[in-house]
Amino acid sequence: MTRLVTWAQGFAMSLGGPGLFLIALLDSSFVSLPQVNDILIVWMVTQRPSLLLYYVFMVTAGSVAGCMILYYLGRKGGEAVLRRRFKGDRVDRALGAFRRYGVAAVIVPSMLPPPTPFKLFVLCAGVAGMSPMTCATSVAVGRGLRYLGEGLLAYYYGEAAMDYIRSHGSEVGIGIALACALLLGVYYWRRQRRRSSAI
Repeated sequence: MTRLVTWAQGFAMSLGGPGLFLIALLDSSFVSLPQVNDILIVWMVTQRPSLLLYYVFMVTAGSVAGCMILYYLGRKGGEAVLRRRFKGDRVDRALGAFRRYGVAAVIVPSMLPPPTPFKLFVLCAGVAGMSPMTCATSVAVGRGLRYLGEGLLAYYYGEAAMDYIRSHGSEVGIGIALACALLLGVYYWRRQRRRSSAI
């Protein structure tokens, strides 16, 4: 893992934002690079704090691009693709979450750290017939909030944030996801109340 992170840091720094984009695209499509993007966004912001928003945009855009590859794979191959790649009970649970929660079933997993099977939910979006724009927007919201939160930690705490992310990356990801899940819950609750009062 350390060797992989060292290679990714060198690659990303040599290309800057485009390097972040490419690594995020790979990680979100066919290659798994657990937590490499999280470490990279923190590390690169500590090196050049003024480029915080640019780096967050590039890593988020790369993640969206990689996810859309999986989305179209799921849309074209249908449930058979899911069943070949994942265990049946996981597929059933993911599809059930999709039917119940809609876009939240993409947004929340996109904010969670490994071992959350995020790619499974992206494939489910394609299988379930979610529109491409809705899927891309959901990934952008989830991943964007996650990387922005980590980037802000790096901006304000510098190298200390890097050490903390290395040691507690999962806890940071879960904390950001829980905060955003709470906001989503409030949003759905208020929307439901408006619908009920309109009837």
